[in-house]
Amino acid sequence: MATDATPYAGLTPDYVLDALESVGIVGDGRLLSLNSYENRVYQCWRDDAPPVVAKFYRPGRWSDEAIVEEHTFTLELADEEIPAVPPLAPQGATLHRFGDFRFAVYAVRGGRAPSLDRRDTLLQLGRCLGRLHVVGAIAPFRHRVRLSVEQFGDASRDFLLHEGFLPVDLVEVYHGVADHALARVRAAFGRAGELRLLRLHGDCHVGNILWTDAGPHFVDFDDAMSGPAVQDLWMLLSGERAEMEAQLAIVLEGYETFRAFDRRELHLVEALRTLRLIHYAAWIARRWHDPAFPAAFPWFNTQRYWQDRILELREQIALLDEPPLAA
Repeated sequence: MATDATPYAGLTPDYVLDALESVGIVGDGRLLSLNSYENRVYQCWRDDAPPVVAKFYRPGRWSDEAIVEEHTFTLELADEEIPAVPPLAPQGATLHRFGDFRFAVYAVRGGRAPSLDRRDTLLQLGRCLGRLHVVGAIAPFRHRVRLSVEQFGDASRDFLLHEGFLPVDLVEVYHGVADHALARVRAAFGRAGELRLLRLHGDCHVGNILWTDAGPHFVDFDDAMSGPAVQDLWMLLSGERAEMEAQLAIVLEGYETFRAFDRRELHLVEALRTLRLIHYAAWIARRWHDPAFPAAFPWFNTQRYWQDRILELREQIALLDEPPLAA
């Protein structure tokens, strides 16, 4: 029986197959659990048709309206031949409910990780993201998260401090370093000024980009949000400052083929990285009751883990005081 502590306890193989059959998709009994922690995702084979991917949403995380808004966005992208993977619509709907679970069904798409050390790869990714953001700017999200320091920074820090995850001897140190880092993040947002928000992929790291001989396609829009365009660009950059500036120049060369990029947003690159670091630790902590998380992240909540997070934030504070990347 599923509870808040074990949200997926009732999601057995038979349950998954029955849920799919309820929308007319009859599996042959073969299921493969795919790599996903926030939701549960399965590849299901069929006798008379290609396999599909079934995504079962974490109970209580999103409203129906927020999920449908994500689906609508990816369908808009697909209509414009932008390489996103939208849900299928068996029985005329993209979001389905079976018992206690909501789920969506997708076509199977394969691919490999993109080679971000190649100019042509970065150029093509920039072009695709420029086109994606053209569509993202057409209309706003009304039910999904808006990227903010308060939600991704303050709320995450407070959860970690108040729920007893930090070792007692590191609470004060982490609190001080996190506060200092978030003050510098706010200063970076202040330097950037008022920016245009648009619909974003929201979690555009290399694991959510599948590359084929035809180029990229973007998967897993589960964290789609409203925010500045740079949120979908900065995770493509890595290495020392000179390396990141060279990568950024190529990405923006492709991006600006389709959409102008506001250079003021470059003040936010390290600010967004800092928010992600704090939010990621809080995400694991918020899910720690799910048995999949202690198994997947056994190093979390150790003394060494929090010492490393404190060092990481101190490094970010120094980076936040540097000039923005130039492109």
